[in-house]
Amino acid sequence: MISRTGLDLLTNRRHFLSRSAGGLGGMALASLLAEEDPYRARPSHQAAKAKNVIVVFCSGALSHVDTFDYKPALIRHHGQPLPGQENLVSFQGPNGNLVQSLWKFRPRGQSGKMVSDLVPRIGDMADDLCFLHALTNKSNTHGPAENVMNTGFAFDGFPSMGAWVNYALGSANADLPAFVAIEDPRGMPQSGPNNWANGFLPAAFQGTPFSTTKPIRYLDRPSNLTSPTDVAARRALRDLNEKHAEKFPGDQGLAARIASYELSARMQLSVPGVADVASESAATRQLYGADSPNKTKAAFAENCLLARRLVEKGVRFVQLFNGAYASGGNLNWDGHSRLKEQYDRHGDILDQPVAGLLQDLKQRGLLETTLVVFATEFGRMPMFQAGTLGRDHNPHGFTCWLAGAGVKAPFSYGATDEFGYAAVEKVTTVHDFHATILHLLGLDHEALSVYHNGIERRLTDVHGHVIQDILA
Repeated sequence: MISRTGLDLLTNRRHFLSRSAGGLGGMALASLLAEEDPYRARPSHQAAKAKNVIVVFCSGALSHVDTFDYKPALIRHHGQPLPGQENLVSFQGPNGNLVQSLWKFRPRGQSGKMVSDLVPRIGDMADDLCFLHALTNKSNTHGPAENVMNTGFAFDGFPSMGAWVNYALGSANADLPAFVAIEDPRGMPQSGPNNWANGFLPAAFQGTPFSTTKPIRYLDRPSNLTSPTDVAARRALRDLNEKHAEKFPGDQGLAARIASYELSARMQLSVPGVADVASESAATRQLYGADSPNKTKAAFAENCLLARRLVEKGVRFVQLFNGAYASGGNLNWDGHSRLKEQYDRHGDILDQPVAGLLQDLKQRGLLETTLVVFATEFGRMPMFQAGTLGRDHNPHGFTCWLAGAGVKAPFSYGATDEFGYAAVEKVTTVHDFHATILHLLGLDHEALSVYHNGIERRLTDVHGHVIQDILA
């Protein structure tokens, strides 16, 4: 078990954090830890294949049968009821007949993997991808299902996957946070900051929100403060802090508070540089689609560029969100009523930037040490909802994929039935998914735990197995 002392200080320090964390995403946090620096790098349980993780999360439930899960039976039985489920009632009500994918599937790469024309550029990278076609989720509701995919539990209040990784391994760059969450340019996912929250772990381990479209608050130097004056003030403050600490030897809480503010100061210098995606070459920006006239696509492309720049600088865990919650699902992948119109718009935003990220990581040699995780909260039904032109929620079987450090590629694992309704072969839980990601980072999911409210808690609860068949 990896344990950190000082967890019992959590309640007592809430007031301090609420006032001091401010716009730094909770970086004034180390006061929660009584006996060690929360930012320092820590060893893994075993040799790691991956040093960094980038998660691309498609909020709203991306349809697997319209992207990566090719089902010829849907074409043959188009317009007919789903056999054995003729009167199926799902999340929003009764379902109609089977509907084939609205986009043509084509063989991609040397492997010939069938991927739809909705995401052709990602399809072109199929030889580098490891598809998990039989994932399942415990919930059919967006918020709880997002929680499951990102925290392992349907309820709020549990640590996110990135927080667990940060808690276990710490930071590989003393000047940047270990865990960064990059918001979609259109807004928040349905479960909001819970997707990158620390839960019951010390707040030092929550994700720090970054954005290429909004400034990170409180990092800019005041306009009337010159650089030499700023440096001199920091030196004076450091001297005062050191003298104050000498009066209280062994007060690790004080030492941790000082460390947290020093990190905040270092971020004032490091973040503007790493976030300067405009400094990338024209060719690189074009690769990602950052030069697109579609402003939303260009902004998401810059988010993907920022993710690469962060892992390049040693940030251990980066979450990228694609799609934001809005009533009617117009800003995300929640295609209940006008799936074709909605997905054509979102597919253009998603496809080139993610493919560009994969290509860029690969050509820089970073894909050998970076695990890219492409996920969504659940899939969608192979039928249209009765009286609509869209598909309802489907937690019974859907597709996510991995790329990079430690996974087989090209490779496909598991399968849904012939229509894509339910996982039937090598059925995989989210706990298995999480256990495998932790394993690739050199972490034993059963040993990574925290005693909280009388229960030994972990990301995978009391479940989960490493998916050995997909490991390279």
